[in-house]
Amino acid sequence: MNEYAVTVIGHDRPGIIADVAEILARLGLNLTDSTMTRLRGHFAMTLVCAGPPTGAEVEAALEPLGADRTLLITVRSVVEEPAHESAGTPHVITVHGADRLGIVATLARTVAESGGNITDLTTRLSGSLYVIIAEVDVTDPDRLNEALRTAARRLDVEVSMRPADADLL
Repeated sequence: MNEYAVTVIGHDRPGIIADVAEILARLGLNLTDSTMTRLRGHFAMTLVCAGPPTGAEVEAALEPLGADRTLLITVRSVVEEPAHESAGTPHVITVHGADRLGIVATLARTVAESGGNITDLTTRLSGSLYVIIAEVDVTDPDRLNEALRTAARRLDVEVSMRPADADLL
């Protein structure tokens, strides 16, 4: 069984997800993981799929979607990685504050240095308000929470952390 990471980036329009998913289904590829979003009018999708076709067959089937140059599509073979146990418990971190350089970098470094691992991250800019929602696995929630509060004071943003409902992740 072949496994591929497919990325699609470009100008948003209705039907991109349907177009890609239908082509992959016709090829016999099963979608296992995916993330899709709109970023300031641009569509971005990354998905992992598995099935019998070769990478060249997948690329050829998806090529017509990028023919008008509004979408950039890449197909990359990936190797199945062994499942690893989470190194902690899932938590959700939210950050709200004025947009400024370095918020994501500071958040990511704070989580890493506190022994946490970011498993999902979303940011949005609404006017001058910057919002981050991050899902993290953390081994010492108290240590991370204190480190986040210190970083938040330095950045002049509000931060909160709460346990995530593991059934929803």
